[in-house]
Amino acid sequence: MADQPKEVKLYGHGFSGYCTMVHSALKLKGVAYEYVEEDLQNKSEALLRLNPVYKKVPVLVVDGEPIAESLVILQYIDDVWKNPPLLPEDPYQRAKVRFWADYVYQKLVPPVYRIRTSEGDARKKAEEEFIANLITLEDGIREELWSAGGSFINGEKPGLLDVIMGSCHTGFKYLEDVAGVKLVEKDRTPLLCSCMEAFVELDVVKGP
Repeated sequence: MADQPKEVKLYGHGFSGYCTMVHSALKLKGVAYEYVEEDLQNKSEALLRLNPVYKKVPVLVVDGEPIAESLVILQYIDDVWKNPPLLPEDPYQRAKVRFWADYVYQKLVPPVYRIRTSEGDARKKAEEEFIANLITLEDGIREELWSAGGSFINGEKPGLLDVIMGSCHTGFKYLEDVAGVKLVEKDRTPLLCSCMEAFVELDVVKGP
């Protein structure tokens, strides 16, 4: 198509879950792109120029125009490359997906950071907070979004929340090893566990 972007480049870091989300979305959409690995201890001039506000990865550059912040990038990708869609067509359902996507960022990411950086009672409190918030996410998705019969939250094909949570799967496992505690358990959150496992087994996601 003549109006499709001609040059797509992703600036990221191999251990960033946010970058993994963007990789996954681009792969699901079948988008060809160039990847630039950033040294976060010595950020490139290109990264600082492309994201002067936050100076962070990921940054997606499409035909020379930069887009920053992973959740913004994911929704941009879905707007530009329509198929397969990551967000439902119905506006109300789209709003619900966006609500729970924002919930992941606001309620799961902060305790994850504290688990990584604290010890003792502070770490234990962060672990309890993470687990409680994950259960809330499970209950909300089951009640408002889940399409019974499919492998993913949206049904047969992965959507935005599958991309976000599935991309966190490896990071959660790593965090469990570091913290020595089970954070994501099928007994507590069977739906999320099943959807994350299905996502990481997708050939397109596992591929280079």
